[in-house]
Amino acid sequence: MTRSLFCFLVFLISLPVFSQQKQWEPVFRKISEEVQQNSKAYSTLQDATQTIGHRLTGSENGRKAEEYAYNLLKSYGFKNVKYQPFEVESWSRGTIETTIGTSAQALQPVKSVSLAHSPVKVELTGELVDMGNGLDSDYLARPDIAKGKIALVYLGTLPGTTGRSLHRSEKTAIATKYGATGIIVINTVDGGTLLTGTASVTGKLIPIPAVCIGKEDGMRFKEQLKTGALFSHISMTNYSGPIKARNVIATLEGSSLKKEKIVVGGHLDSWDLATGAIDNGIGSFSVLDMARTMQVLKLKPKRSIEFVMFMGEEQGLLGSEAYVHEATKDKSIDNIRFMLNYDMTGDVRSFAASDSNAKALFQEIGSVIRTIDTSFTNNFSVRGGLHSDHQPFMLQGVPTGGGGGGGRGSGNGPAGCYHADCDVFSLVNYPQGMKNTVRFTSMLLYGLGSVDIIPVKKMTDEQTRDFLLSQNLKEPLMLEGQWRWKD
Repeated sequence: MTRSLFCFLVFLISLPVFSQQKQWEPVFRKISEEVQQNSKAYSTLQDATQTIGHRLTGSENGRKAEEYAYNLLKSYGFKNVKYQPFEVESWSRGTIETTIGTSAQALQPVKSVSLAHSPVKVELTGELVDMGNGLDSDYLARPDIAKGKIALVYLGTLPGTTGRSLHRSEKTAIATKYGATGIIVINTVDGGTLLTGTASVTGKLIPIPAVCIGKEDGMRFKEQLKTGALFSHISMTNYSGPIKARNVIATLEGSSLKKEKIVVGGHLDSWDLATGAIDNGIGSFSVLDMARTMQVLKLKPKRSIEFVMFMGEEQGLLGSEAYVHEATKDKSIDNIRFMLNYDMTGDVRSFAASDSNAKALFQEIGSVIRTIDTSFTNNFSVRGGLHSDHQPFMLQGVPTGGGGGGGRGSGNGPAGCYHADCDVFSLVNYPQGMKNTVRFTSMLLYGLGSVDIIPVKKMTDEQTRDFLLSQNLKEPLMLEGQWRWKD
């Protein structure tokens, strides 16, 4: 083959890509200008935190949050907005008192918070035992040491130790397996900050109480246990029962491929200790503004785009599980070409996906974004973690993805106030970060919606298993009871 013929063939192959990029650039510029000048993400999040407060699923505040999102989408001109109701067993906290001391008669109060799905009533006294990081290896190293005792466990990975850092719910499941009667989790954050969140891998009540205490208290008790015994009394009441909640869904109908759809979502709910500005206000209210942006610009990609506000994420992915259950039942899950999830994503500057085959398309879109704003790095990562609303989609083989942050938009929130009583609006200290999330993801949505061919497909069951194995997710999924494959 002559060099000239080869160059001509390369030119012909590149024509569709070049043509697509030419179509994208003017639309992307409109998106950027609209968001920079008129974004409502920051202001609506501020309004919601002030007028609603926390957004706990199943509570009156949760209902107000659902209505707020529904009415907001309606005000943006969406005619196709709906509630997706679901009813599940849920949990809410009551009272908590934790005391610790050198004997059962010399107990002193310790600042603590209940972890979700702890039993509804607890009166427990027991000896404390330091179980390090709370992994299987910690218990196997000292067989039966935790049986009949209250396990003291570090939330993350202790300095100087190795091993995978499991979720608090997985560490609770391990403590239960080895016979512990309770678990006290030491937060990793300085300043006495307390963390809440679920301690259940199944979303149902756990058999032992689980509480969180501050890092300073916890590390002090670890030191004391090196030289003598410690005892603890845990007294708590909680509520567990059926609740009704609603996902909120708005659809931007596509043109020529309207049955195919891109789902973009974030969880609207939050825990009840604060207003959930970071977790997940910055994600969910950015998604709401993506919907506003595409509606006001009257964008009409080939594929339909669904904007979803999930409820119940914090209590066990309840809303996204309900969505996937319905989509599996009516087989519409086969029409989902991508699910993009925004959970505590405060300043998007790059993209990520579960399938490496998406890299070329995502970076092609990113290269056009960079002609508009070079602060977009156009990096790409392949990842497939757990414990957020992409998980139910991913377990059914749907390609998932989202945005990577620029390291500013969420301030100190996720590090210091994740699930804590300090997760308030003042942490959203970089409004431009939310604008970046909205405009760059809106460009990605338009690109995915309008491209002729998306080079990734829903995985088969076998391919899904192999992907999860490649991401080292078998162990946590087995603890959750969600590993459906047999070796």
